[in-house]
Amino acid sequence: MQLRRLPYADPGEPDLRSGSRFLLWLLARRRGGQLAALGWGLLLNLAITGLPLGVGLAVQAVVDGSGRGLLLAAGLLALLGGALALADVMLHRTAVVNWIAAATRVQQLLARKAAELGAALTRRVAAGEVVAVSTADVEKISWFVEAVSRFAASAVTLVVLCVGLVVYVPELGAVVALAVPVLALAPLPLLPRATRRADEQREKAGRATELATDTVAGLRVLRGIGGEELFLSRYRAVSQEVRRAAVRSARSWALIAAVQVALPGLLLIGVVVYGARLALDGRIAVGELVTVYGAVLLVQHPLRQFEEIAMAYSFSRPSARRAVRVLALARGGAPVAPSGASPSGPSPSEPSSCRPSPSGPLGGDLHDPVSGVVAPAGRFTAVVCGDPDAAGRLAERLGGHPAEPGEGHRSVRLGGVALDGVPLARARAAVLVQDKDPVLLSGTLRELLDVPSSGAVDAGRALEAAHCGDVLDALAQAAPEPGGDPMDTRITERGRSLSGGQRQRLALARSLVADPEVLVLDEPTSAVDAHTESRVARGVRDLREGRTTVVLTSSPLLLDAADRVVLVHGGAAVAAGTHRELLRTEPRYRAVVSREEEPRAEEPRADAGGEKDLVDIEESA
Repeated sequence: MQLRRLPYADPGEPDLRSGSRFLLWLLARRRGGQLAALGWGLLLNLAITGLPLGVGLAVQAVVDGSGRGLLLAAGLLALLGGALALADVMLHRTAVVNWIAAATRVQQLLARKAAELGAALTRRVAAGEVVAVSTADVEKISWFVEAVSRFAASAVTLVVLCVGLVVYVPELGAVVALAVPVLALAPLPLLPRATRRADEQREKAGRATELATDTVAGLRVLRGIGGEELFLSRYRAVSQEVRRAAVRSARSWALIAAVQVALPGLLLIGVVVYGARLALDGRIAVGELVTVYGAVLLVQHPLRQFEEIAMAYSFSRPSARRAVRVLALARGGAPVAPSGASPSGPSPSEPSSCRPSPSGPLGGDLHDPVSGVVAPAGRFTAVVCGDPDAAGRLAERLGGHPAEPGEGHRSVRLGGVALDGVPLARARAAVLVQDKDPVLLSGTLRELLDVPSSGAVDAGRALEAAHCGDVLDALAQAAPEPGGDPMDTRITERGRSLSGGQRQRLALARSLVADPEVLVLDEPTSAVDAHTESRVARGVRDLREGRTTVVLTSSPLLLDAADRVVLVHGGAAVAAGTHRELLRTEPRYRAVVSREEEPRAEEPRADAGGEKDLVDIEESA
């Protein structure tokens, strides 16, 4: 396999029944590479263990004074040396390809799952665990996949070596043949303890990674409240636990390595002593003793593969379990059906709206049955929700992601079609959700706005609607050449060179360029001033004319620009109308929008003073 063929066009559907089955699935997907590595590994190991035979023939030829025998031994050594060099190069090349191919396949599977779940992924799995799975765990999994073929080659080599020595020198060969299985299996009693300590180390390292990730993500907030030293002391304590666990794990593996050095050494001493007696008695030739001695000396090379495969499996098994835990997450909340199992589909008794819709564009009213929110097709709808977390969950549901536990499993419908019942690509093309904290990838502004779109909205119109004039000016000043095109100016990672409001507006422009049938915006102007917010509200309303737009916000400026406003209270839609109507008639709405305390139920809904306050609120809006 050539590396230029990576990444895979389709990484496949993994077997997610367990971590071990996932590893076996990865091995099966690399059958050709595994067989190639097995072949080159056999050639390498047989060439290494064959060298003592050539040396033994050469020594015996000198003892016998045979020039022909010496020439034959020299030719054999040259042949083995050439085979060893070729096999070493090709085995290394094949092993690296197997490692990279396995790592790429796992990373593609994880990336596909992250794209499928979106922001819901970090709600179900800690961000630190996602980072650990996609980095360290991928390395451990691919290490095991690559090491299996080399271990198989070493195991076959030991069998061939024992059989060959028994045939060549029965007296010494029988001793070696009986001792080699003992040497190979001697570390097994030590493996459970070493595995437990390795698992403990990985768990502690995972917690340290999660803490570090959370600390870096909230560094600005920590500095604001003076919490850097507190979190630094916590991370220092956790990292020391990781260090101690790593030392304990290293001791266990060092003991296993010592056993695999000491036992072959004892065997070598025994073979030399016993072989010397046989040679003195004339029962074996000197060349045969040298051959057996060299073979036992080099047997440590294939035996090392037994230690490595044990380490690779003990490290990769928990990593595979974590990867399976992430890959088994599904859009609908239930785990993905394992490979080979028939996925569950809608039963005949289910309503037709729960079944996948016919191919074609989706459209119509957007309805969330959990909260009762309805966004009419082609209208600008604003949703007011007093709880920011509830607003975020509502935005995710409107994008087709499953409801949280306790909210029911009713899917959001677009035009009567359940979004989680249609292919992901169609659902994403129909509904686009912009999170309240959107991410800007590094690159030029032109690359940032180069997203899949309908083509109806160009970058210039989107930037104008999002009121990004000051952003373009700042990028023009930062251009490498004076007077450069701001579209070709690079934006740093996550847009750190821009202010929060500038990042928000660029992300809004990116969403407007996509021009989806339904655009859901969660607090798109929370970091901009009132003047800019007013212009952004008008720009979005005008540009999205005739398209379905849902904005989750409590900003009076955005609410006043909406065609329809829905109030969500206690997780359910309790009122709908225009912004000004709800201000006059709904005290709970006023409490959220104007940041007032919610009036008690027994209080009158409005009096003379209340009417005056209402007028003031409307004027400020």
